[in-house]
Amino acid sequence: MATSFKDRNLLAVIGDEDTITGLLLAGIGNVDKGKKNFLVVDSKTQVSTIEAAFQEFTERKDIAILLINQHVAEKIRPTVDKYQQAFPALLEIPSKDHPYDPSKDSVLKRVQKLFGDR
Repeated sequence: MATSFKDRNLLAVIGDEDTITGLLLAGIGNVDKGKKNFLVVDSKTQVSTIEAAFQEFTERKDIAILLINQHVAEKIRPTVDKYQQAFPALLEIPSKDHPYDPSKDSVLKRVQKLFGDR
């Protein structure tokens, strides 16, 4: 059975502890059959773990939006830049300790390229 965008009703988050905690307190947390919709990244988290979570979240049919802290996205930048699917939508967000840098945002770069701005 094909899954449409209407079946996507979850947010997924890959980020630092403060970001995840805030979003979980806001009610986005979901654990279904042991599968979580978030990954807490700290200094000990391996790049392969972040990559695996990114792959899992972008392949799941119940996720509408994937939020990722921009400084975490930088650790897997080639993978993030290659991602071009409409769903789940990918948004890079700032964290408490790392401000947003539009020059690094893969989605914004694609939009600027589309409109010819460099």
